[in-house]
Amino acid sequence: MDCDRLNRQIEFILEIDQLKQVLRQSLLTGDRRRENDAEHSWHLCLMAVVLAEYAADEIDLFSTLKMLVIHDLVEIDAGDTFAYDTEAHADKEEREQEAAERIFNLLPSDQARELRNLWDEFERQQTPEARYAAALDRLQPMLLNFHTRGEVWRRHGIGRSQVHDYNRHMENGAPALWSYTRDMIERSVKEGILAKD
Repeated sequence: MDCDRLNRQIEFILEIDQLKQVLRQSLLTGDRRRENDAEHSWHLCLMAVVLAEYAADEIDLFSTLKMLVIHDLVEIDAGDTFAYDTEAHADKEEREQEAAERIFNLLPSDQARELRNLWDEFERQQTPEARYAAALDRLQPMLLNFHTRGEVWRRHGIGRSQVHDYNRHMENGAPALWSYTRDMIERSVKEGILAKD
């Protein structure tokens, strides 16, 4: 047994436990507390399995799951950037690149390369798996916002056009899920839980 390899893997596993402490803006539908990144990642993985038939193209589900389970690890260092905070998005890429460099390199080099490549693939959204994963990453908070009656949208003064524009790239990875999301946006406006703007 390679003790150094195992020790590095365990160090990584302990480090990523911090993802449970990174809070998102989205509220959980049950107790309305803020969701953490680990819960978000778990939810996306289950969604990927259940909704795979809606991917725009044929996908490698296992590759998609690996991508989803690691896509937010960088937020341990970089923090969660609220989707509609344009100021925070100015240096988001730089913060996340630095975090990716540190976090993935805790692993042995072969695994560090594999996970970093998957993270980069997700960020670029040039493969069917990455586009599907990105669509799910947008659908999940939409569902939570809709089913908590738009509490987060109202708190931050978010309007229909912002939500529409931010989420429309879902169509590239899952057109049917984008159609469902568009309907959800319109229902949200009609029901007064999202500002018409």
